[in-house]
Amino acid sequence: MSQDKPSSRQADLLNGSIPETLKRMTLPMILGMIMLMTFGLVDTFFVSLLGTEQLAAISFTFPVTFTLISLNIGLGIGTSAIIGRYMGSGESHLAKEFATGALLLSTILVGGLALVGVFTIDPIFKALGATDEHLPYIHDYMVVWYAAGVFLALPMVGNSVLRASGDTKTPSIVMAMGGFINAVLDPILIFGWGPIPAMGIQGAAIATMIAWGVGVFYILYLLAIKRRLMLTRLLTWDEMKLTSAGILKIGLPAAGANMLTPIAGGVLTAVVAGYGSEAVAAWGVGSRLESIASIIVLALSMSLPPFISQNYGAGKIQRVKDAYIITLRFILVWQLVVYAILWVLSAYIAAAFAEEPEVAELIQLFLWIVPLGYGMQGVIILTNSSFNAMHKPMSALTLSVLRLFVFFVPISMLGSYYYGLQGMFWGGIIANILTAIAAFVWFKRAMNSEHFNHPSEQLEEESH
Repeated sequence: MSQDKPSSRQADLLNGSIPETLKRMTLPMILGMIMLMTFGLVDTFFVSLLGTEQLAAISFTFPVTFTLISLNIGLGIGTSAIIGRYMGSGESHLAKEFATGALLLSTILVGGLALVGVFTIDPIFKALGATDEHLPYIHDYMVVWYAAGVFLALPMVGNSVLRASGDTKTPSIVMAMGGFINAVLDPILIFGWGPIPAMGIQGAAIATMIAWGVGVFYILYLLAIKRRLMLTRLLTWDEMKLTSAGILKIGLPAAGANMLTPIAGGVLTAVVAGYGSEAVAAWGVGSRLESIASIIVLALSMSLPPFISQNYGAGKIQRVKDAYIITLRFILVWQLVVYAILWVLSAYIAAAFAEEPEVAELIQLFLWIVPLGYGMQGVIILTNSSFNAMHKPMSALTLSVLRLFVFFVPISMLGSYYYGLQGMFWGGIIANILTAIAAFVWFKRAMNSEHFNHPSEQLEEESH
């Protein structure tokens, strides 16, 4: 196949200083991720002003909404891994074809899952522990949110195409733009303003849908017209089959791995529901704060894979090993600093999100304990994304199963049984430590194995 000249971004990925390259790629992602996370955090803050029942209702939606988001994340991972490898090997014409196929595939799959979700709201949320008082609020929010989820597919997968090419600045702009629009519209649509009526919890979902809808048009313009990273036509049936098979080979296990997180979260939400609406509300706030506290980890999980994929595609295995170790060392130190900050500010954060003293106390308890395990959780997340970048999705999926259903859920439930919510929080930390050790040893052994030292041969195999 013909070899295309690498861009300046690709040259930097393959030959630049590893710490500087990762820093350049990660810093823009941090801003973008912060703004993206404000979707949930801003929604949670304004909905909390409506009352404890509404806050509890939106807390029940987190595992379900993240399931749909996880499908997008998985497809994005598959897209980034394949496109990064083709760009690393100099075959950008194939990268464009796969980018087009990924966008079409994500729209079809997410749309189908959202449709199923609309008709299964009652049984799913009752299984999570929602009561008859919560269900009307959940219906108002989720019917609109499922429609919004389809709009989310294209920006998320499109951003993966940009990151695979070495551009993390533009995806951060796309995410920041969406977060800003959502933050502006939330109070207007939730509480009303002028001729716009107060829509309550449903207003939060409508604000999200509008923000993501704007992102659809922007990302398609960038990819198809400005950057020419995708084809400006629909794929043929044969092209669609080829690209879908390649993307799903990595994307489905990656999506499955990501979907396990909200499933495990749903199980623990049901456990927390046994402690009352106040506990569910506190759990929901803590979960949203976790995303912000882990922002650097999440940014690195998006900037590290294209670095690994392109260097692996170019056969530069030592750069892959070095990048992995550098990121783990950094994240362990960073998350300890984050824990210290959250511990000091816990009372102020709890007061900002809860008017009821019992809810505030539980939020503070969460912040005293759970963030201590975020460093080890970062090791797991980065190892998982590195496996996917190396085209080893089943290893990533197995690691997720190990973490969530061998360690995290059983140990957390055991802690809850014997020591209440505090025991459940400590159980999660123990689970993260055990999984992080297993993940590090596994990846190091995999990188030193003979099979991982022939990326060019494996790429040739996959192309056939």
